[in-house]
Amino acid sequence: MITIRLERSTDIAAREDLLDMAYGDVRFTKPSARLREGFLPAQGLALVAVERGRVVGTVRLWNVTDDTGRPLLLLGPLAVACDMQCRGVGGKLMRRVLREARRLGHRAVLLVGDPAYYAKFGFTAAKTGALRMPGPFVQERLLGLELLAGTLNGAAGLFRATGDKIPADLPDFIVAPAYTRRLAA
Repeated sequence: MITIRLERSTDIAAREDLLDMAYGDVRFTKPSARLREGFLPAQGLALVAVERGRVVGTVRLWNVTDDTGRPLLLLGPLAVACDMQCRGVGGKLMRRVLREARRLGHRAVLLVGDPAYYAKFGFTAAKTGALRMPGPFVQERLLGLELLAGTLNGAAGLFRATGDKIPADLPDFIVAPAYTRRLAA
């Protein structure tokens, strides 16, 4: 049985291994990863899927803002273990994190991803055409979902990370061991 729950510090190594398998080292060079660097995920919006004590899926949301100052969330990454794909784990994670974001009062979520996959959760590029990410990205893959209707009306400009920064005294192994290993290499 799959359980979706808040990520714990004891999940970090398993999450990083899962992300390594899903995306490889290229994940550290993506604009969305660079954008999140140095920040903690949005409070209460870092989830894992667990089966028999094993982390089999992960999703996180991050606080961002556009040039108008509107608070938004950025989703990513979403990953599911290879042996668990096509079993609905990604969908369960998506529905749960979006429900939690709405419950916590967030108004809109952005992501860079496959329009065909994310359309089933309500994501569209209809209101993201004037938004930009730092670094290269494919505009058609920048998608948005309004949790509160009208939130993305007029959204424009470069969006950037906001929210809580990673505390300097937080041990590296709690933040992201794989990321720390790559920076040291």
